Amino acid sequence: MRNFFREFLASILAALARSVIRKYKPQIIMVTGSVGKTSTKDAITAVLEKRFYLRSSKKNFNSEFGVPLTIFGMADKWSGLSDWPPIILEAFALLIFPNHYPKVLVLEVGADRPGDLARILRIATPDIVVVTRLPEMPVHVEAYATPAAVREEEFAPSYALPPGAPLIVCADDEYARALASPLAVHLMTYGVSKDADVRIMSDGPLMETGDDHGGAAWLAGMEGKMCVEGKEYAVPVRGAVGRPQLLAPAAGIAVGLVLGLKMKEILSGVSAYQPPAGRGRLLLGKHESLILDDSYNASPAAVREALASLQIAHNVMPGSRRIAALGDMLELGRYSREEHERMGEEAAKKCDVLVAVGVRSREMAEAAKKAGMQEDAVHSFDTAYEAAGFLRDFIQANDIILIKGSQSMRMERIGEAVLKNIADQKYLVRQDEIWKR
Repeated sequence: MRNFFREFLASILAALARSVIRKYKPQIIMVTGSVGKTSTKDAITAVLEKRFYLRSSKKNFNSEFGVPLTIFGMADKWSGLSDWPPIILEAFALLIFPNHYPKVLVLEVGADRPGDLARILRIATPDIVVVTRLPEMPVHVEAYATPAAVREEEFAPSYALPPGAPLIVCADDEYARALASPLAVHLMTYGVSKDADVRIMSDGPLMETGDDHGGAAWLAGMEGKMCVEGKEYAVPVRGAVGRPQLLAPAAGIAVGLVLGLKMKEILSGVSAYQPPAGRGRLLLGKHESLILDDSYNASPAAVREALASLQIAHNVMPGSRRIAALGDMLELGRYSREEHERMGEEAAKKCDVLVAVGVRSREMAEAAKKAGMQEDAVHSFDTAYEAAGFLRDFIQANDIILIKGSQSMRMERIGEAVLKNIADQKYLVRQDEIWKR
């Protein structure tokens, strides 16, 4: 009965959202891919919002429910299925009465199971598509026959583009480029690759000084040098660390270019970009430690990037201990054991202390020991609560604590436990009342 009600509600929301799109005809920018969608969506929004009256997905509202709510402009009013009657009434009001509706919609779209994106594409057809990355082992793979099937679905919005429409893909992703190559679109690329249209020529830590650190230089984010149309530009991203932090603004620059914005205007927008919570955010921890909060979600590709980000932070904090609190990577199906073992081997190279959280992560812990980590440097816990209790007393001055795991592992509980300032909880993921309950 619950599934029937859910499907019935989804069909009503889809029909209303489709009607709203037909009435107001906004330009639709869709952001898809396995990793980096929310950061990319936020960067695109920062670039465009000074020029266009636009609306973008709240947080990661990218499902068959989230996309209609974004179209209605009611994502902030959604806390559960019980809210549907007033939402539907307000959607009808959009159709019946005149409304000052946005000219541009920036929609993050995602798939948990086969057919999800087909349902979303029946609601809205994109005018521009941005594909982030389609890694070898994507998230949600347990619901699909093969990893390639996940990549094909996540690329699906690109097939809905009309001829000559802009398709923007990460130049560093071989799968995205291969899928894009036969399409009759205006292809634009961004990334580190030498042939990228928006090329990240170099990247490194952004160091700043301030009273919070006694005037000493402190890791404040990332800074990249980007080449666009033969000219070089410095692009800083404050508040987060890791190469992915620069991919998001690079994608935002590409969207700005295809929409005809000048670089001065684009760079002004990029400067306002703030990385979303739980995606490599830098926070102060207890005992003057540094937290690298990447706790939103996890997949093999994302964990590798997070461990690389831990190394970036370590390079500018000599003598610090690298502590990686890594939770289970869920929805990997038959690939789970192999991928957790691979992450254990990777962690053995990139951290000094491994805190493994969850049943699946026991395999990660064992693989790390086999790869050379000392027995007393590897700690396993069943829950994030237990790991939080351990780390609260374990961390020391200048430690760097990476926090990463799938959403259901609730790794933000570790962040809550090791924050220096309780007020900084507002920068963590899943802090609203519905998640707290």
